[in-house]
Amino acid sequence: MTGDFDPPVTAVADAVRQALAEDLGNLGDLTTLAIIPADVDGHALFVARAAGVLAGTAAATEVYGYLDPAVSVDWQAADGDELAPGQVLGTVAGNLRSILTGERSALNFLGHLSGVATLTRAYVAAAGRDRTLIRDTRKTTPGLRALEKAAVRAGGGVNHRGSLSDAVLVKDNHLRWCPIADAVARARARWPGVTVEVECDSLDQVSEAKAAGADLVLVDNMTPAQVAEAVAVLGGSAPVEVSGGVTLDTVAAYAAAGADLVSVGALTHSAPVLDIALDLD
Repeated sequence: MTGDFDPPVTAVADAVRQALAEDLGNLGDLTTLAIIPADVDGHALFVARAAGVLAGTAAATEVYGYLDPAVSVDWQAADGDELAPGQVLGTVAGNLRSILTGERSALNFLGHLSGVATLTRAYVAAAGRDRTLIRDTRKTTPGLRALEKAAVRAGGGVNHRGSLSDAVLVKDNHLRWCPIADAVARARARWPGVTVEVECDSLDQVSEAKAAGADLVLVDNMTPAQVAEAVAVLGGSAPVEVSGGVTLDTVAAYAAAGADLVSVGALTHSAPVLDIALDLD
């Protein structure tokens, strides 16, 4: 199950090394080094303190793999699994200094990424329509994009562009300089075979995007009624993506209006941390 949710190995390694460098500073874990003898072993449990959806196990495992390869991390739950309060997610065993030193970094990854997965799952459930996919954006934490997008997948969402190199998205600021028809033509001439999406904030622009042959039309800051009109204008010529201020209370209305995709920046920039603890056994 986890294979579809795993972020790239290099992205995990880079994020973990940066997190540990930030947390260890120049001298390491002064408290643990002073209090815990070097030869003491320990065993600890990752425990969910609240209901949610698990994500970030690869990063938590890498924290201990990097700190001390002799520490073992075993998971009883997988990314994408729904969690209950009090549920044991996994165990850590080995040198107690290493376990305690890696605790906060491992929990930071687990809590944040599980929070992203949990909020995504809530949007998927609230949409209430299998045909409407919940999509993330590029509004991600610098350095954590690949991990956050993996967490979105664990929550049942789908990914937008991973980078500016993945597709063409003609936005409002591009259109201040270049009309839709010209923008689409230029994009196709420069990048043949690449998906071309056009952001529209009016029904007139939707008609222009259809005439220009856009592969995907993003309707921005429209009401559900306006989205339904945009869907009718396109008549199936291109999928419709909704963006702009969609909430858990409104996502079902946008899905019912016929949106194929609903993009929600909050999935990655505003997801509450899921409370997960590491308890010594």
